[in-house]
Amino acid sequence: MIIAETKGVTKSYREGRETFRVLDGIDFSLQRGEIVALEGPSGSGKTTLLSILGCILSPTDGEIRIEGRTIGPRADLNAVRKQSIGFVFQQYNLFPALSARENVEFALNVKGMTGGPARREAERAMDLVGLTDRKEFLPRDLSGGQKQRVAIARALAGSPPILLADEPTANLDTQNGAQILGLFRDLVRRENRALLVVTHDPQVRSFADRVVRIRDGRLLPELDPAIGQ
Repeated sequence: MIIAETKGVTKSYREGRETFRVLDGIDFSLQRGEIVALEGPSGSGKTTLLSILGCILSPTDGEIRIEGRTIGPRADLNAVRKQSIGFVFQQYNLFPALSARENVEFALNVKGMTGGPARREAERAMDLVGLTDRKEFLPRDLSGGQKQRVAIARALAGSPPILLADEPTANLDTQNGAQILGLFRDLVRRENRALLVVTHDPQVRSFADRVVRIRDGRLLPELDPAIGQ
């Protein structure tokens, strides 16, 4: 079942008298229960595509559909993000003065969930990522892999069906990166979510169902993740 898709999406920027097209007619779809790796060199448009699918940016032209709903130019992108999208970034972006659980709970507060329900949901998300015994630890007392798990818990909280991750293993060693990818895979399969990972990390391919490449704002033929070519 397709849960997010773009049709003919373009994104252009003006600098002075010049117009630069970052995305050029992108047709892309993401289905429930699948993991897609998005690869491309710096400046290829992969982060821009992630931002458009995540309703952070609006396209210059083309159509976006999230959970079967067309996201028009007048749509409340903030409301769509709160309901449908969970983000995991390269930088953990944790508040240093808040505990791991409080960092997750704060994200729920922003979405409108407060009090006891927010605390219980934050604790559930922490349990999902295997940090039951680290809930009250401050970020300074967590390893890099544990901080990334908190970031994943924050994305999972509230049960958004679409997870978008931007270089989630870039700051981790190979072992911790593999553990994080395994955690993603288990969560996507168990909860029938969809995950799009922007990455330069070759090991992501072995965890992905599809490998999508982008160059100069255009999608290239997909790679077979089993053979990487």
